[in-house]
Amino acid sequence: MKYTRSPGDPRNMTDSSLSSLGAKVVVASSGDENHPPENITDGSTETFWMSTGMFPQEFIVRFAEATTMSAVTVDSYNVKHLRIEKTASQNASQFELVTEKEFGHTEGHLQSNVVSLNGSSATHLRFIITTGYDHFVSVHRVTVQN
Repeated sequence: MKYTRSPGDPRNMTDSSLSSLGAKVVVASSGDENHPPENITDGSTETFWMSTGMFPQEFIVRFAEATTMSAVTVDSYNVKHLRIEKTASQNASQFELVTEKEFGHTEGHLQSNVVSLNGSSATHLRFIITTGYDHFVSVHRVTVQN
């Protein structure tokens, strides 16, 4: 007898770094030459993108092709509220809200939050950090579960 798992079963999910999916950060609201936005996609929590201090802050990730995602994991520091939007257009326009999430405050270690995307398909995801626990926030890694 063969058993199959339902599509939403967490054991079906694979966690992929954005760079392994051919994804790139194509827009970021701020940048620091020592902590550029490209660090978000390298798969490491040792490197990071750091904001320059005001809110909202945002970055847009472009995938090599339309990608279906059940969730993303965001490893960050001092992020309080995150809004995620998507688009299937090739030119990163006409975004629509996917979800919003409040992150708990962690002192001295990274926040790691799984954010459900409910099987959304997108060519671009826009991550908007609307508020933080401090003037500066950092995003260390975003991974995709499909």
